[in-house]
Amino acid sequence: MAVVVIIFLELLLKSHALAAATGGLTFDIVNLGAKPDCKTDASHALQSAWARACASKVASTVYVPKGRFYVQSGNFIGPCNNNSITFLIDGTLVASSDFTVLAKSRTWISFSHINGLSIYGGVLDGQGTTLWACKNSGINTCSLGATTLEVSDSQNILINGLSSVNSQMYHIVVYDCQDVKIQGVKVLAASNSPNTDGIHVERSSNVAILNSNISTGDDCISIGPGTSHLWMERLACGPGHGISIGSLGKWWEEAGVKNVTLKTAHFKGTMNGVRIKSWGRPSNGSAKNILFQHIVLDNVTNPLIIDQNYCPHNQGCPNQASGVKISNVTYKDIRGTSATEVGINFECSPARPCNQIRLEDVKLIFKDQIAQAWCEYATGTTLGLVQPSNCLV
Repeated sequence: MAVVVIIFLELLLKSHALAAATGGLTFDIVNLGAKPDCKTDASHALQSAWARACASKVASTVYVPKGRFYVQSGNFIGPCNNNSITFLIDGTLVASSDFTVLAKSRTWISFSHINGLSIYGGVLDGQGTTLWACKNSGINTCSLGATTLEVSDSQNILINGLSSVNSQMYHIVVYDCQDVKIQGVKVLAASNSPNTDGIHVERSSNVAILNSNISTGDDCISIGPGTSHLWMERLACGPGHGISIGSLGKWWEEAGVKNVTLKTAHFKGTMNGVRIKSWGRPSNGSAKNILFQHIVLDNVTNPLIIDQNYCPHNQGCPNQASGVKISNVTYKDIRGTSATEVGINFECSPARPCNQIRLEDVKLIFKDQIAQAWCEYATGTTLGLVQPSNCLV
């Protein structure tokens, strides 16, 4: 924790130094009418600060001071006249507790078409508990929910030290972006909060997710089609559904996922550890060149899983085989405990079997015994001590 704080302070000082050196400008939302009373809508003040920062030809900062600011919604669009805009949050931005306010919105706070954005610190409070209760009650008139923070069609993005709590739906989404770093992030939602993925990355390249702690009701990190060169390191996940590539193959024409690395991660009490998931129906999608390394699992239901038979509600895919091609996946130095007898479960597609699966130095325990392994249509190799015993062919 101390290391994360030090990194955050160093980057913050550098940001202020850069702004000072270039004659940068700061726009405080309080000076533009925002009130930290958690009831006066600060949306207009935020949009005004953004308009000024985006129009500036020098490095600029939108500043949210300490306090709780109610924000109905925020949509911050570029391109801007400079490539160095900082969103510095010392306080908390709070969404409405009435989920119908965002019923027609896909996102609560969004940034798009920007080159050069840094978001530092602060808390985003999505106040999603009322929507979760509606969904969990079985009522089918609940709204889908809004993503707390989405960055799309952008490049050179830094999100550092941000906390997202109680999102209605996804917490952080990176879509169609290049060169993104997310570090020191905290995500918090209840284990029964539906569809509250911590970080979702899709159609993006050169993304790093570092030194972050995610506790939520769905995937800690989900990786969608068209993602490449994704690096994840020093992460804690739990509760949640683990880290998932997919679901893939929902559509016939779909961009693949490639060059994904996860190193040094701890999963505690999660539904899954590391998962690759595809719809059980025809597709030209793929997932290749994937490394899972230095992972500790603590009471995880499905520690290592490939599921190519995903078919929610048995609609649109029963009795079909996934067309997604999974290849060159390495599991290395993975240890811990499974909450079920099967610690390794690779259910691949009969139409396009998984190949080049590699298990190296893997040890999974279930109730003080070696866990079991189940493989179907999966080929590959093992190296070093692998327990449960190899089921690859």
